[in-house]
Amino acid sequence: MASSEIQKTRVINELRGFIKKLLQDPKILEQSLDITRRQLAEPGEGVMARIANEISDTTSVHIPEDPQEHSEADRLFLELLKEVVMEEQALY
Repeated sequence: MASSEIQKTRVINELRGFIKKLLQDPKILEQSLDITRRQLAEPGEGVMARIANEISDTTSVHIPEDPQEHSEADRLFLELLKEVVMEEQALY
């Protein structure tokens, strides 16, 4: 029980810090969505890693290059970016 509570607290703190960064620099979201749109349009393996790497290279958000090192917050952010772009594309 204590271990899962510590894990939840860590994830919440990480998400809190991440949301704070997004609020401090709103351009991060727009840039991240643009990167996701562009990368999803290119076929090939490792699209999520490519998205993570380009976001890390062009914004103040750092996502580890190796998907195995992605935190819960990293995975959630990448999944949500993909979901938003896929939903946008479904509207057209």
